[in-house]
Order: sequence, then C-alpha cells, then structure tokens
Amino acid sequence: MAARPPADVLLVVTGAPFASDMLTTVLRLVDELLRRGRSVLVWACGYTTMLTQAALGAHKPRDVDDWAARYPSTAAVVSGLLAEYPALFGWEVCAYCAQDRGAGPHVPGVRTRAPSRIGTNVAAARTTVYIGGA
Repeated sequence: MAARPPADVLLVVTGAPFASDMLTTVLRLVDELLRRGRSVLVWACGYTTMLTQAALGAHKPRDVDDWAARYPSTAAVVSGLLAEYPALFGWEVCAYCAQDRGAGPHVPGVRTRAPSRIGTNVAAARTTVYIGGA
C-alpha cells in the first residue's frame, strides 16, 4: 500500500468515545473538512480503537424507542468516508491500544500502526488537534 501524503489536519482521538459528544464532534469535523477538500488523518488511541472493528457490522443495535429505525455503526460511517474520499481521508489505530483492548480486526482501509507512528504523523501534519481524554 502506498504511503499517504501528509494530512492537512491530524485528529488525535483518545478516551472513551461514548462518554461525551467527542465522537460526534470528530465525525462532524472530519465530514466538513473533507467536504472542503482538506485531507484528514484520524489517529485513534485508547478505547477509540474499538470504533472501527469489523465485528460492529453495518448498523448499530436496534433503537428501543424506534424499533424500525436503523442507524449506521461507527465502522460503517468510517468505511463510507474512506470509500468516498480515498485520496483525502485516512484512519489509523494505535496497535498497542487496539491489542490491549482486543480491538480488531478492523474494517478495510483502517490501518493498525505502531505507537511510535504518532510522532511521524504529528510532524507531517499541517495542523494537529487533540480531542479526548488523557
């Protein structure tokens, strides 16, 4: 697989993804940046490494308030963005964090990278934004 050029924006996302609106914020930010033609790389650390597991399938569990409603899983949302913006978007997960949490395998296009890769990504990105917990 060819090396991805440096991203305009690197989003370092850590922490528990459903403890706050962090995940929604990240996905909205990614979507808007891509619509504007900016390249984006997401680095997922901690429990956010679990968001792109293939086992999540295409849809979230059923909504008990609206049994007929179907919502895409985070894995499906990320897969869709990777398919729609292959030259502009990348999602990488920290191999250490993923292994520690049993997260994987991931949907196609999501890369599992060594923890040391974060430094290379930060140095190469034009802008780095850290979102999440410690």
